[in-house]
Amino acid sequence: MTIAEVVPSLLSGLDVPGADNTLGLPRARRVVLLLVDGLGHELLRAHASHAPFLSSLPDRAIDAGFPSSTATSLASIGTGLQSGEHGIVGYTFEVGDEVLNSLTWTRASERDHDLRRTLVPEVVQPHPTLFERAAAAGVAVSTVAPLLQRSSGLTRAVLRGSWFRGAAGFGDLALGAVAAVEQDRSFCYAYHADLDTIGHIYGPGSEEWLLQLEFVDTLAARIASRMPAGSLLAVTADHGMVTAGERIDFDTEPLLWQGVRVIAGEPRVRYLHTESDEVLSVWREFLGDRADVLTRDEAVDAGWFGPVSPLAADRIGDVVVAMKDAHVVVRSQAEPVLSSLTGFHGARTRAELAIPLLVHSVPSV
Repeated sequence: MTIAEVVPSLLSGLDVPGADNTLGLPRARRVVLLLVDGLGHELLRAHASHAPFLSSLPDRAIDAGFPSSTATSLASIGTGLQSGEHGIVGYTFEVGDEVLNSLTWTRASERDHDLRRTLVPEVVQPHPTLFERAAAAGVAVSTVAPLLQRSSGLTRAVLRGSWFRGAAGFGDLALGAVAAVEQDRSFCYAYHADLDTIGHIYGPGSEEWLLQLEFVDTLAARIASRMPAGSLLAVTADHGMVTAGERIDFDTEPLLWQGVRVIAGEPRVRYLHTESDEVLSVWREFLGDRADVLTRDEAVDAGWFGPVSPLAADRIGDVVVAMKDAHVVVRSQAEPVLSSLTGFHGARTRAELAIPLLVHSVPSV
């Protein structure tokens, strides 16, 4: 069971052609999907007392897919495809001659350089979205998310097809989501980012993170209490998170540079585009049991990305490095802010891959 199956399963109750309920979710004609960025299944279970409403719902874990990163998971939510099909294969990845930061839609090394004209979002991710399919079938489809996301490259690439309402805070998000499902055959995707931000800065499970989790629990409960009769609230996430342990710095380790033309990805999963076959053996020996270091073909054959299309294949890199335990590969010079964070995700541990799928049904009158 993967994140790519969530929206099709929810849309099946709205009679959208081709939407199969593979997850066996309750059918409803008014649906809110609340995605809480960074709410891993393991984290929610470990801190259930701080989230009494969410923890009262049936406990079910699904797989975020690899890499366990926000842009990749949102693409899977929006398209119903895995990363090897939709091609948004991580936080940063190479597209042609550019290394794209998929969250900001800028060059990875130049966050202020907008690439939406040269790397057109609808071309980078050309598959129709589930939102477009639902709207074409007559469903009232809405997105409630931070205002700055309205015209972002990532929204255009993976979430296009819905009416967008910008949310300025918790209250705005809750009321906007409820208002979006007032009519029959309506679907709302609502997104909350702050738990992930707190986790990156202070670490998952920190006092700051736990207080934010309490706020998120209240948010979900408030949405549930205001939804109309016969509706359904589903709550999920895009990934979990781990607190960084050992930091291996690519920028200060010359041995790791040799034969590497481009390094992309993020600290928990790196893509190496190489000029030498020796890169694989060097990285395997250097990292040892701290990482799984595979060739692209090995990672694809192992099913890490699901089915892989030509669109995505070159973006994956010649060598894929998935860190184990809490190890990270940072870039202190090229990515100073990212390298300084406390919490990370992207790799294949259960703490990162397992996400909750929680459902609250509002009885019909």
